[in-house]
Amino acid sequence: MLAIVAAIVFGLGLLLDLLGVDILGGVSAMTFVLLGLTLLALHQAGIGTASVRGYGRWRGRARR
Repeated sequence: MLAIVAAIVFGLGLLLDLLGVDILGGVSAMTFVLLGLTLLALHQAGIGTASVRGYGRWRGRARR
């Protein structure tokens, strides 16, 4: 989920950079890039990847 949010944030940062727009308060395209990198780091660390118990296990059941 965080990876999808990071992709959206990167897209917004790209649009701001291409259009040369700065949002009030000093928010620029670099702010969106840094936020996107933070979200990707959290995704890689496993934050926000919890699933419903019993579903979505990446290993699955061991077969014998």
